[in-house]
Amino acid sequence: MTHVVVVGAGQAGSSLVVKLRNLGFEGEITLIGAEDVPPYQRPPLSKKYLLGEMDLDRLFLKPEAFYGENGITLRKGEVATGISDGNIELGDEVLSYDHLVLTTGSIPRHLPAAIGGALDGVYVVRNLADVDAMAPEFGAGKHVLIIGGGYIGLEAAAVAASKGLQVTLVEMADRILQRVACPQTSDYFRALHTSKGVRIIEGVGLDHLMGEGRVTGAKLTDGTELGIDFAIVGVGIMPDIALAEVAGVEIENGIKTDAQGHTSRPGIWAAGDCASFPYKGGRIRLESVPNAIDQAEVVAENIMGADKEYIARPWFWSDQFDVKLQIAGLNTGYDDVITRKGDKDGMVSFWYYKGDQLLAVDAMNDPRGYMMGKRIIEAGKSVPKDVVADPAADLKPFM
Repeated sequence: MTHVVVVGAGQAGSSLVVKLRNLGFEGEITLIGAEDVPPYQRPPLSKKYLLGEMDLDRLFLKPEAFYGENGITLRKGEVATGISDGNIELGDEVLSYDHLVLTTGSIPRHLPAAIGGALDGVYVVRNLADVDAMAPEFGAGKHVLIIGGGYIGLEAAAVAASKGLQVTLVEMADRILQRVACPQTSDYFRALHTSKGVRIIEGVGLDHLMGEGRVTGAKLTDGTELGIDFAIVGVGIMPDIALAEVAGVEIENGIKTDAQGHTSRPGIWAAGDCASFPYKGGRIRLESVPNAIDQAEVVAENIMGADKEYIARPWFWSDQFDVKLQIAGLNTGYDDVITRKGDKDGMVSFWYYKGDQLLAVDAMNDPRGYMMGKRIIEAGKSVPKDVVADPAADLKPFM
């Protein structure tokens, strides 16, 4: 009987095993996860779950009983340590496989111990254990330092401010969101956070954290010293490629796959945050829930013999305070940004262009602007800039 082993019990891993069964796969399926809980949603961890608005059971992608009822062996709290031809090692145990899928996701960047990264009270936001560990720190009036002005840092800052904490966010780049968004989007979220009491310091990095055993303060690169109660590090994530490297799988900004999801080793596939794949003549790796689901489902289809290429349609979102940011497309290489006002006050979208070609849209509390932009981008079309700039203009003819 054909045996599919999936390593990584996150969104991609869960989506893949569910899709296999929905497609009628009758062989064995084993899903291996390093955490002691069933697969769960990660985005709500730093938002609704941390705010106490979502219970643990609602995080789970499927009830734990689902896996057994569907003939999926879920192995929680286990770490794969090695791969040889047709076998995967789990400590002293060896499992044979016909297809192995690596959905190992990503891991957060930590601060070096030399600058205080190992002190108690210093947290990252990636998994359930991280959030459970930091949750007791969120007492009103405490002072938290957020290190990093990307989406993870800003989302953490929004939760902390909403719970009545004093929040200072430091970003070493010239502006928050500099790596991922235009100045207009940065300006929007800076104004939002400032209006909620968040102190944002840009163009200044962290020199080191201070404290004996536990963090009590921070010194910034401009000499400023802050007294703090705890710190949250949001300085990016990296693809989890450790197991792939042990297996001798080719790496290129993640686990390198072809358009179908095959790696450089026969019988081994990859999907989700950890995988890089062909995209518009180059290669890309996407860190998003939609990509994890869609790519994993294509790999499941290909295990069943579909010979199908994965065509990415990038989209993302972020929730901060009462604002939902929705992003369609990828803004890489943009040279102009057009502002489009939405139907109501507070609705706005920023449209990224390279020459006359629409690349991406950032929409704030503007689902209509987002959906129109998304459909136009996915159709490979564009909209004249003067039309986008006119909020009364009808965009439907361009979809």
